[in-house]
Amino acid sequence: MLERPSVKRKKTIDLTTLDAGGRIPPQAMDFEEAILGAIMLEKDALRDAIEVLQGKHFYNENNRFIFESMIDLYNLNQPVDILTVTEKLKIKGLLELVGGPFYIAKLTSRVASAANIQYHAHIVIQKFIQRELIRISGETLSSAFDEGTDAFKLLDETEKDLYEVKNDGMKRSYKEISSIINEAISIIEANHDKKDGLTGIPSGLKNLDNITSGWQKSDLIILAARPGMGKTALALTMLRNAAVDFMKPVAIFSLEMSAAQLVTRLIAAESEISSEKLKKGTLEEHEWTQLHTKIQKLSKAQIFIDDTPSLPIFEFKAKCRRLHSKHHIEMVVVDYLQLMRGEDVGKNGNREQEIGSISRALKGLAKELNIPIIALAQLSRDVEKRAGDKKPQLSDLRESGSIEQDADIVGFIWRPNYYKLNEPQVGDPSLGEVIIQKHRNGPTGEAKVRFLENFAKFVNYDENDMSNFGDYHQEPTMVTYSSKINTDDDHSAQTDLYSLGKSQLENPFLDDQDQRDFGANIFDDDGDDNPHE
Repeated sequence: MLERPSVKRKKTIDLTTLDAGGRIPPQAMDFEEAILGAIMLEKDALRDAIEVLQGKHFYNENNRFIFESMIDLYNLNQPVDILTVTEKLKIKGLLELVGGPFYIAKLTSRVASAANIQYHAHIVIQKFIQRELIRISGETLSSAFDEGTDAFKLLDETEKDLYEVKNDGMKRSYKEISSIINEAISIIEANHDKKDGLTGIPSGLKNLDNITSGWQKSDLIILAARPGMGKTALALTMLRNAAVDFMKPVAIFSLEMSAAQLVTRLIAAESEISSEKLKKGTLEEHEWTQLHTKIQKLSKAQIFIDDTPSLPIFEFKAKCRRLHSKHHIEMVVVDYLQLMRGEDVGKNGNREQEIGSISRALKGLAKELNIPIIALAQLSRDVEKRAGDKKPQLSDLRESGSIEQDADIVGFIWRPNYYKLNEPQVGDPSLGEVIIQKHRNGPTGEAKVRFLENFAKFVNYDENDMSNFGDYHQEPTMVTYSSKINTDDDHSAQTDLYSLGKSQLENPFLDDQDQRDFGANIFDDDGDDNPHE
């Protein structure tokens, strides 16, 4: 299944001429000339200008040639003045084209100093953005009238272009190594001040964070396991830790479970009351108090949930861009990758190529938004057929395609108790490992974690803490509060539970029915009985 090419919108607008209505495209010629003149008058002006300006921002082509020649001189550590700019343009064969030495000299008369250069640059960029909006609108309009256009691909391309105009209009398309070195040194110095060594989004699991230093910006992380190992449980644990403990806005796209089921599991893990009790509503009085108390932080966390089934990749990208633009999300989780729909790759394609196109799109989006994207994935049955400890390997990735190649980190979840590999006398049934087998920018290794089955969550592993060993399948002893709970208090606790669901599910992706069904899903015996996934 070959990937269909991106929509090629018809370019019908020439921004150097009048439009169909006889109007001149937005431009600020006086400000462009004032910026160029100021740069030649004061040596530090160019440094300020290149922080925000690119050659493409100039409407006048001659002014663009002059600015780019100034950049060339700057990169060579040469002075930028009337004589050097004139000589550089002469070497490039552009001097006469831009108006000769007379025009270069004339530019310095347009401004007395460089004091207002950043304000002038702001005006130039504003006009550039207006021209880009005209261009995008014109190309979209032309393509939309074409009967052969794929409307969904056109929508994705248009939204991507608009996002780039909004977020990248004031960014440079390239950087000199000198500025990058300074930026890198600043990051190193900032990391030095972080005593915990975390430079990315923390998972909240210390052994795992010791390997990854947190999930890094622009990384695509694949976490894979066989069904029942705890992929969703691990994802929700890390999502909860990032949002509650570290106050990071995060999003999860659940293609397998409903939003209400996900929130129920978050509540179970947070309150440490089993999901079975929550589903059946068989809570003791002290457990209602425990529930009411412990979910307060969770209800205030910035967690955005989308449970659209068979989510197409172009729709996923559009939703992430909106969430990033509106809520500044810092991490996205996809549960799980093989349930997504890729681009229409045609009749001759196959599922592996489709999964490959999805993984490439996820990596591209992580880099575009500069956030980590964690995608859960299923492993093939080859793991079950293998003798020994059955620890997963990279070759076990199901419909792998280019998943391994595109991912910055590939990790596997493994619990020996799942395969009954622990001896009852010495084994710890709660032991689990997150095995990092690929790490593009760091070490690999095995991070020990503890899996609490009753609450479907992972916690830090402490070899000296065996409090859950042996009877970890039993209900833990609950603390009984001294205060009495009457019927009104019970109703209040239940109301708070529903309020949490409402606050967590009120997002642009969920309809009213999802929110009305939240309470019913918690106490529905037909819900997901498997606490592992």
